[in-house]
Amino acid sequence: QVQLVESGGGLVQAGGSLRLSCAASGRTAITYAMGWFRQAPGKEREFVTSINWSGSNTYYADSVKGRFTISRDKNMVYLQMNSLKPEDTAVYYCAAGATGRYTGLYNYWGRGTQVTVSS
Repeated sequence: QVQLVESGGGLVQAGGSLRLSCAASGRTAITYAMGWFRQAPGKEREFVTSINWSGSNTYYADSVKGRFTISRDKNMVYLQMNSLKPEDTAVYYCAAGATGRYTGLYNYWGRGTQVTVSS
């Protein structure tokens, strides 16, 4: 069993930056690929980025490429978000499972952290 807890969300102006953190606990947590997804009101949950278990491979949605960076260190996963836009406003979820952009590939989910970008 893996537990995930996100932190670091908040309110920021457009063009600003935030760093999200995800703490993973559980004996096998470090063996999983990790991903970040987001869900805006009235929309489906969408893929943002993922990283494999070793940190050697990363994947990004086109909408965040060049602005967001995922990284991991032991049982922590980070999402550095720069040049934020109002359309980045959403609840951001950390997930653990097989790397990829589909929600069904992930077995474990955090409860989410709200990111709000004002214009």
